[in-house]
Amino acid sequence: MVLKIYGIPNCGTCKKAIAWLEDNALPYEFINTKEQPPTQAQVKSWVAALTAKAMRNTSGQSYRALGPEREHWSDADWVKAFCADAMLLKRPLFERDGEAVLVGFRAKPEVLAAKLQG
Repeated sequence: MVLKIYGIPNCGTCKKAIAWLEDNALPYEFINTKEQPPTQAQVKSWVAALTAKAMRNTSGQSYRALGPEREHWSDADWVKAFCADAMLLKRPLFERDGEAVLVGFRAKPEVLAAKLQG
């Protein structure tokens, strides 16, 4: 099992997720989306698996700067936006064996274990 975490190093939620993974002895690879933005193909597959709505970082400045028209965007519009500005992605995003399995880090420990351990 290859578990990848997409996020940014100074994100508090990413830090909590990494600490949880380390406490539970789960190996992972961290990908800094500022330095290595996801490809359009990756983002499309993530949207298909998780939905664009679940992937939106609605608390960030990038999201607020989009304006009210964002409420009427299609998934294709969101894929373009996520690719143009990785700060629009909710963090962290977890990918297991090439498939997006979870975005964010607020679930109960037993739910996390089920999703991330496979």
